[in-house]
Amino acid sequence: MRDARVWRALVGVDKGVVIEDVEVDEDEDVVTVHVRVSRRRRARCGVCRRKAPGYDGGDGRRRWRALDLGAVRTFIEADAPRVTCREHGVVVAHVPWARHGAGHTLAFDDQIAWLTVRCSKSAVAELMRIAWRTVGAIITRVGADALDGVDRFAGLRRIGIDEISYKKGHKYLTIVVDHDTGRLIWAAPGRDKATLRTFFDELGPDRSAQITHVSADAADWIAAVVAERCPNAIRCADPFHVVAWATDALDEVRRQAWNTARGAVTQRRAGRATGDARALKHARYALWKNPDNLTVKQQAKLAWIAKTDPALYRAYLLKEGLRHAFAVKGAAGKEALDRWISWARRCRIPAFVALQRKIVKHRAAIDAALDHGLSNGLIESTNTKIRLITRQAFGFKHPSALIALAMLSLGGYCPALPGREKSK
Repeated sequence: MRDARVWRALVGVDKGVVIEDVEVDEDEDVVTVHVRVSRRRRARCGVCRRKAPGYDGGDGRRRWRALDLGAVRTFIEADAPRVTCREHGVVVAHVPWARHGAGHTLAFDDQIAWLTVRCSKSAVAELMRIAWRTVGAIITRVGADALDGVDRFAGLRRIGIDEISYKKGHKYLTIVVDHDTGRLIWAAPGRDKATLRTFFDELGPDRSAQITHVSADAADWIAAVVAERCPNAIRCADPFHVVAWATDALDEVRRQAWNTARGAVTQRRAGRATGDARALKHARYALWKNPDNLTVKQQAKLAWIAKTDPALYRAYLLKEGLRHAFAVKGAAGKEALDRWISWARRCRIPAFVALQRKIVKHRAAIDAALDHGLSNGLIESTNTKIRLITRQAFGFKHPSALIALAMLSLGGYCPALPGREKSK
């Protein structure tokens, strides 16, 4: 065709593709571009793209959805013969304009991936005129292609490990983030030893031995696998989780004080809160918040607690004392933590006596966090973004689509829009 070069540019194929004909269906508003693969690029395995002898004509001609031309849907149509590959057996021959097994062109897939990273899945489905599930399938395909041949674990030294719930019914993902680059490097469904061992299996024993620091919460299954696969790594407890233990202990003391004040400890059913119980009812945020962030009303509430309930106020000071240890860090932080443990041990508040035993149990990891200043803050930020991705997509049929979208968005593998260079 005289305009073959123009049509190749419009549908996103290269010079190795011969344009045979262009058919316009005005009733259906569809353009079909009939093409064939050039002789030197024919008869290649669709998986490994090696030369392979022909097998048969397959199911005849196939169509691939291309990017729309304005408001008109566009398709590429070509023969889809099968070849015999020594490694993969009988497969459909490779075509240069689409991924193996896909019903859409490379440009179409890449644009779907770029849009899904930046807007909702339902909006993408409506804009591109494809089914809801097709978006997830394309994301999975593009994600696998982006990670193929990429060494995600090169130079990995400091990692953070955590789990995140992505669906009701105790459905979790285990994620691993690189502290040095800030990128998500691995994710898989599950939150147990077997799941985390899968990561270290992919990493390999040599690279596992090069890991110097691992930050995580106090989950025993994480600690056990880290000690097993990279025993030389320094495991750092997440300060946020440790302070959260103190906040939970404080809230337990607050509930006991409120129940005692309203008579719920001695009566099966207590009436409406009055007196001290009513004053304690809204004290939660005054006790939880950092002193610098208290409002005038909350400061007054805290001063009232100090006068009327010394045990509850002592629990508040214990929470703040533990937070101070992580604020100063280093040797000063460890010295402050020693004093805190001694104080908590003799405070006569059962919740904090139990907490100091828990902190003593995890003391080595907590000291490492104080020395190296490593926390799971970056990992928690990644978790928040994954939750946003999940809500934005209004759910995924399978976690592989969610993982692929998370890797494209948070791992730095999102493709550029067709015809444009990828921005750094």
